[in-house]
Amino acid sequence: MFKIGNLELSLPFILAPMAGITDLPFRLINRKFGCELAFIEMLNARSLSYKSQRSQQMLTVDKKDTPLGIQLLGCEPEFILRAIGVLNKYKFEVLDFNAACPCKKVIRRGEGAALLKDPKKLNKLLNLIVKNTVLPVTVKIRTGWDKNSINAKNVAVAAEDAGIKALFIHGRTRTQGYSGEVDYSTIKKVKKALAIPVIASGNVFSCALAKKMFGETGCNAVLVARGALGNPWIFRELASFFSNGKIPQRPNINEIVRIMLEHLNLCVDFHGPRIGTIVFRKFFSWYTKGYSATRILRKKACYAKIPQDMAAIIEEFNNSSTISP
Repeated sequence: MFKIGNLELSLPFILAPMAGITDLPFRLINRKFGCELAFIEMLNARSLSYKSQRSQQMLTVDKKDTPLGIQLLGCEPEFILRAIGVLNKYKFEVLDFNAACPCKKVIRRGEGAALLKDPKKLNKLLNLIVKNTVLPVTVKIRTGWDKNSINAKNVAVAAEDAGIKALFIHGRTRTQGYSGEVDYSTIKKVKKALAIPVIASGNVFSCALAKKMFGETGCNAVLVARGALGNPWIFRELASFFSNGKIPQRPNINEIVRIMLEHLNLCVDFHGPRIGTIVFRKFFSWYTKGYSATRILRKKACYAKIPQDMAAIIEEFNNSSTISP
């Protein structure tokens, strides 16, 4: 068990916020398999302060979807304050500030990982956020901007001084994006320098890799991101492995199909028939990853526009005798 502020968590595995991914249907599917704390998609402070329709939909929650964190992206104090004012009307357990996103359009605005090049500004923003919300504040960072500017330890210490309650760190630089080796040693240095919990991210695709992250960094918890794409079972496996050393049997085709159909239905209920089907297209590819003879089905799924068509493709996946893991 560990704590983020007053929030007590019994499991050290957290579902990361992922743009275009961690909507309500995706979070509910992962909750079914033991995900305790999840985050909604990253929200832009400017968009949130203007109460855009897209932002309002992203804020949709469910009584089964708790505890829940929200991640804020921004660099302008005025809009960050306005966004916090909007968020104060909702019930969240954690407010995370993003200083890790490597996307070019985010960097161009001076947001996300761009703030790693301006630690003083990042620290001012964190002080502002901490003083204007009752929620426990966290921040997500990377090891640095590039291999020549690894500054995670100094950034993390300053963030702790600003009053954050936990720190998320992705073990890569901004220039690495999501490729290359995870820098376990820098995460370890950050962990040793802080008194608050450190949650590590990067390549948590399996129990073995989660064990490696814990063992090499001493982190308090791990953040599961791409490892949960088409694989909500990872939370069940992690919980079992770290409690008794055993990994449950991987799901068979029948279980995968059952969860795919449930996920599709949740997407349709949440987004509507057409948009829900389109949103689910990428998930079809992730659920069927690793199975042979599915290339044609994935291509068909990319053109599905109504739930009935997608359900029929899922049924083809279920009935194909040529598919094997």
